[in-house]
Amino acid sequence: MKKLRFEKQINAPAQKVWDVLWSDESYSEWTQHFSPGSKMIVNEWKVGGTAKFVDADGKMGMINTITSLNEPYELIFSAKGVIKDGAEDYDSEEVKKAIGAQEGYELSEVDGATTLTGFVEAMPEYEEHMRYGFEKGFEEVKKLAEK
Repeated sequence: MKKLRFEKQINAPAQKVWDVLWSDESYSEWTQHFSPGSKMIVNEWKVGGTAKFVDADGKMGMINTITSLNEPYELIFSAKGVIKDGAEDYDSEEVKKAIGAQEGYELSEVDGATTLTGFVEAMPEYEEHMRYGFEKGFEEVKKLAEK
């Protein structure tokens, strides 16, 4: 897997950027570049909680564990499964290749402006998709947070 890193300067406080990233109202706006209408379903916002990133129908996506949470400065997920055709898969060979892959978001604020840094460990076949999603998605986060 390859670790990809993305960074965006945003003229807004870290809490506002955090809220744009993770609120139900704006999450699907910036993640549309990964999958239109996507959503995140979290059972508990705490370390050890489960977060599912799913498509508009909830039939395809990733299942992750929250491994680090320090609002509004850091959120890290670790892959533990996938959703295919509406079914959760934790054991297939494809899933075993991705288990433990991390995706993270770090926010640092200086004088009311925030640096948003994201990273993802991606398998080669998903690298371009991840680049496109993060680059376009972070542009959307910037627009929404600077409103």
